[in-house]
Amino acid sequence: MNLSAAGDPVDYIDSGYWAAKAIEAARQLERDVHVAGKAHDTIPSALDIRADARYLHLCTNNTVMGTQWQDIPESPVPLAADMSSDILSRNIDTGRFALIYAHAQKTIGAAGVTVVIVPRKTQKMIQPGLPSFFDYRTHADAGSNHHTPPVFAIYVVECMLDWLEKEVGGLDTMEALNRDKATLLYETLDASTLFRCPVPSESRSMMNVVFDAVNPEIVSIFSQEAEEAGLLGLQGHRSRGGFRASLYNAVTLEEVETLAGFITDFEHRNG
Repeated sequence: MNLSAAGDPVDYIDSGYWAAKAIEAARQLERDVHVAGKAHDTIPSALDIRADARYLHLCTNNTVMGTQWQDIPESPVPLAADMSSDILSRNIDTGRFALIYAHAQKTIGAAGVTVVIVPRKTQKMIQPGLPSFFDYRTHADAGSNHHTPPVFAIYVVECMLDWLEKEVGGLDTMEALNRDKATLLYETLDASTLFRCPVPSESRSMMNVVFDAVNPEIVSIFSQEAEEAGLLGLQGHRSRGGFRASLYNAVTLEEVETLAGFITDFEHRNG
């Protein structure tokens, strides 16, 4: 709404569940939507970006499909990004983006808070005639206090930022830790004969590791034993099925080691 008006050309990359919902929303708002690239089991390799597009929208991490942009694509038009599930999990050059938004309950907060990075130069792109509540300039000018804010959720974000800086050691350390967690789990799955990760290595997410059982008969057994071992929430998204392990910032390396050890032990007992 802020970066385009009805009828304006806008480009989107369809990389899965949440990206597709963003495309649907843009169409409902009567934008001239062009899908510049589409792939769900991998990151799109070729993009067709219109030179007159108001912006190019992408979702940096695709929680359902277990894919993540390792390298942000070059774009001749302003970049808008949904970073809901990987903001502050790694170093990203925010200066390359015209707009970043994130429903931050995945990595740095609690449900009820949304983080938006909207530079002043982007605010000059905002179309006139928006209801004030939907206008990013309203919230920027009011110091994010245009209406009664979700105080506790914002406080949790502050606590998480303090933890990230003072206890973890900063974003570089957090990224290295997240990479170690993901590498351990992917290596465990790649060595398995009972499970497989369908995502190519160059597109794999550090935040959401999806995997499937080679033999459907072991799905219920694995699920039950994992739950009994205290490993919860491993069911894949309802739209995809299979299994999914989310490795957000709060998940420790020791917890991932426990999961990897459980998978290895399950393999020895059932392989």
